[in-house]
Amino acid sequence: MKNTTAWPQGSVSTHWLTSTVLQDNPLNDSARRRLDVYIPFNHTGRDLPLLVDLVGFLSGGPAHTNWKNFGENLPERLDRLIATGELPPVVVALPDCFTRLGGNQYINSAGTGRWADFLVAEMVPYLEVEIGCGGHGRRGVFGKSSGGYGAITHALLYPEFWAAAACHSGDMGFEHMLAEFPAALRALGGCNNDIELWLTRFYNNPKQSNGDLHILMLLAMCATYDPDLSAFMNIRLPVDMHTCEVIPQRWHNFLRWDPINIAAEHASGMKQLKALFIDCGAQDQYNLVFGARRLHRLLEQKNIPHIYEEFADNHSGIDYRMDRSLPLLVKALLA
Repeated sequence: MKNTTAWPQGSVSTHWLTSTVLQDNPLNDSARRRLDVYIPFNHTGRDLPLLVDLVGFLSGGPAHTNWKNFGENLPERLDRLIATGELPPVVVALPDCFTRLGGNQYINSAGTGRWADFLVAEMVPYLEVEIGCGGHGRRGVFGKSSGGYGAITHALLYPEFWAAAACHSGDMGFEHMLAEFPAALRALGGCNNDIELWLTRFYNNPKQSNGDLHILMLLAMCATYDPDLSAFMNIRLPVDMHTCEVIPQRWHNFLRWDPINIAAEHASGMKQLKALFIDCGAQDQYNLVFGARRLHRLLEQKNIPHIYEEFADNHSGIDYRMDRSLPLLVKALLA
């Protein structure tokens, strides 16, 4: 564990929001949501810019405020960066957007809920009134993996709301997801292709394997991007359950939510952003680097200002990349 007492320590407060837009959400997840908020040492938060941390799949925002072995949690990282002058003081919000399906893509989905509206219409406005931070031109969003997907998608769809965004190893290049479906079909075949039975066994199992967690993630994507509201937890697969052949219309619904395809239609709006940062590990085990390269090329073709970087690592344990992105975002918000 690193020595974290060397820097003046900011405060982390816990707020609870009862969401209107998440009432009666499709997965019956709680509408009462925990929101951890970091405020720098010797500040009240008033008049500071605001960043929102979107965490990856299988996690929730408060996980980033937990103690971390052999490293820094997010508040400790912020303390260090602020104390050393690398990062201007900033308020950081860490919302819990966990779902019964293990995570969130932070979009409005008929299958999982109005999570984009929760962020832009409820959570951020609440903080801006409660603390007096953020405001137009002073809001940024960042995240990794599913959180990176959320950050880049919000930058594409809500550039008038967010002024800066950082996408670390975000989900994109959905074609590579197709390689995950055979393993899912083998697992579901053991339950007679009954998704409800598979999920019931998953929830009742005292220990979930990594393989089962990856299948859960795939099912969550199905409920998010191409929901069937008549199916259990709104899940249907975009492939034939027997042959694994792609079903064109269902896969088309998936691809509509690929950031590369969203950018083809909406990228021009990102010219409003003060900063856009995208990175990915060159050895990303989920092959997300190939999608990141495509997005980078598309943004270049459309003359969208951004910073794109690849680094010598994979998808896991890359929180250190925030040392690069967060100062860029906050300095841009203050410009």
